[in-house]
Amino acid sequence: MSYQVAFISLGCAKNQVNCEQMMAAAEAAGHTVLSNPDGADVVVVNTCGFLQSAAEEAIDTILRMAELKRAGRVKKILVTGCMAQRYREDVLRELPEADGVLGTGSYGDIAAAVDAVMAGGRPCRFGSIHTAEQGGPRILTTPPWYAYLRIAEGCDNHCAYCVIPSLRGKYRSRPLPELLDEARELSDAGVQECIVIAQDITRYGTDLDGRRHLAELVHELCKLNFHWIRLHYLYPDEIDDELIDAIASEPKVCKYIDLPIQHCNDTVLKMMNRRDTKAELLALFAKLRARIPGLVLRTSLISGLPYETPEAFEELCDFLREVRIERAGVFPFSPEDGTPAAKMDHVPMEEALRRKELLEDVQSDIIDAYNDACLGGVREVLCEGFDAQAQMYVGRSYAESPGIDGGIYFTAEADAAPGAFVNVRLTGTMDGELTGEAVE
Repeated sequence: MSYQVAFISLGCAKNQVNCEQMMAAAEAAGHTVLSNPDGADVVVVNTCGFLQSAAEEAIDTILRMAELKRAGRVKKILVTGCMAQRYREDVLRELPEADGVLGTGSYGDIAAAVDAVMAGGRPCRFGSIHTAEQGGPRILTTPPWYAYLRIAEGCDNHCAYCVIPSLRGKYRSRPLPELLDEARELSDAGVQECIVIAQDITRYGTDLDGRRHLAELVHELCKLNFHWIRLHYLYPDEIDDELIDAIASEPKVCKYIDLPIQHCNDTVLKMMNRRDTKAELLALFAKLRARIPGLVLRTSLISGLPYETPEAFEELCDFLREVRIERAGVFPFSPEDGTPAAKMDHVPMEEALRRKELLEDVQSDIIDAYNDACLGGVREVLCEGFDAQAQMYVGRSYAESPGIDGGIYFTAEADAAPGAFVNVRLTGTMDGELTGEAVE
């Protein structure tokens, strides 16, 4: 039987890739993949479970689909992904609206699960999170000019606040030939920007032969017809000189590094099972700035972590002012069940939120100064469309990653097509984002 199946993906880009693979598997099994859940036989909600707030978003989404189900506009609901894996004992019991559940080790069972729920069953499948297949065809859900290339699954870092290893399993690199075949398909399809992702891309290859192979992968990707290659989630102490040289020497590689550090205080870092010290982070940032001209750094910071005394928090603010990281996302500490950090003493959420706001104030000043320093220069911008509200085109330069960093708004005398690269002279700012005008 052929059914109409809609997919909703929540959370990170890695989860989005899983959803794209499930869509392709459903289509290969003869089902029709819908872009809108209204009217679907089966709605697949691919959930995030990294934080409690993500799980709450997933539950809200499931309940919205349940309203469509009660109205007769949806027949069945399948729940997949990280929340399903994390709360495997609870999902079917606490959410009777769900007709079936697949864990993160069972994405490959999606077609069979669709058949099962439509036959009146209630499948509950949780394959091994350490051996699940990573590759396979995808139906891209990104705009045609960029796509994600997931090079590994799982994580071996075991940071004290993080549940990812328990949801995604041990670190597993995909073989280089398999990755290059997939990257070639993306390039041949016209993808301009290849975004290399994993929980930790710097570790790529170490589980295969004990050596880091990210620099080798970068050089191989640069031989394909991508215009940009962007690297996401580098672990600080895994960045070596070979990788820095690859980023610096390859023109296609965006001089943009997403390097989540979470904190800088040595005690906090040690208790969170991070392998860095403040001195090592300062030395790394100085080296990166010196070796990669024009580098833009992105990081994530957590306020209110266990052992973050008022003095440790001030140290973090001073560190941010000193290093002047161009992009920083700040999050309050969330004590997640099952993590060592959840059992440690920490500041109340109200105080963690207050500290988050203070860090964001520091970061706002840094962003403003960075934007001011950019004015007068010309940036190559990947146009992503026309913003009707602003009455300007909007796009991104190498310094902005999609869905994370905002964009650059610009005017142009000639039409700027989505997916085209345009040179833009930066002339001002608007709500913290750069503006400009297209130039020849």
